[in-house]
Amino acid sequence: MISVCMAVYNGEKYVREQLESILPQLAENDEVIVSDDGSSDRTLEIIREMNDPRIHIFQNTGLHGYTRNFENALLHSEGDIIFISDQDDVWMNNKVRVMTDALRGYELVIHDAAVTDASLHVTCPSHFAKMNIRPGFLRDFVRMRYSGACMAFTRDFLELALPFPSDAELCPYDNWLAFLAEYRHTANVIFRQLILYRRHGDNALTAGEYSTRPVLTRIRSRLYCLRHVIARNLARSEKR
Repeated sequence: MISVCMAVYNGEKYVREQLESILPQLAENDEVIVSDDGSSDRTLEIIREMNDPRIHIFQNTGLHGYTRNFENALLHSEGDIIFISDQDDVWMNNKVRVMTDALRGYELVIHDAAVTDASLHVTCPSHFAKMNIRPGFLRDFVRMRYSGACMAFTRDFLELALPFPSDAELCPYDNWLAFLAEYRHTANVIFRQLILYRRHGDNALTAGEYSTRPVLTRIRSRLYCLRHVIARNLARSEKR
C-alpha cells in the first residue's frame, strides 16, 4: 500500500492540478493523506469536489508550520511506502513506478526535479545540476539541498524518523529525513527528473534553494540535526 502525504495551506491555485497528476498513478487501495494547516481559501473545498475515496483530509491541530503539518500527515498514513508531496508541483506520470523500484534495498529515495515558474515553464531542467547535488552524508551535512517533495521512504524508516526533532527551525523535516538516511547509508539518490518543481513566489518552503540564513545559524542547525540523528540511531540499536 502506498501513502502520499501532502501538506496544504491556502493552495487553491494549484492543488487540483497536483492531485490530478498523482491519483492516476495510485491503486484503489492506496491513499492520499492531506493535512491542512488552517487554510482560509478554497483549498479543502476543491479537494472535496474531486470526490475520490482515496483522499483523506485531516486538520493539523498541533503546532503550525510546514514541518509539523507534514508530520501530522505522516502520523495518519498507513502505507508500507510513503511519498511526500507539496501542494503546488506536478508529478511526472512514471514517478510512483520509478520510485517504488528504486526503493528496493533502501530506506529512502530522493530524485531530481525540473524547476519551473508558476505556469510550469521550465526554468532549470535539473535541480540537482543547478545546486551541484551529489549523494553522501558529508556533502549533505555541509550543504543541504534536497527537497522533501522529491522523497519516498519505507514504513520502517518512518517509524525511526518519528517524532521529528522538536526545533523545526533548526531541523526542518526534509533536512531531518535526508540526514537520517544518509547517516545510515540507506539513501538512494537517483538522477531522474520526476516532478515539475513549481516555484511561484508564494512557496511555503525554500528547500533546495540557496540558504540566506547566517553562517552561525546554519552551523547550529547542522549540529542540532547531527546530535538527534546519532541519538535516534543509538535508541534504535538499544531496542534490538
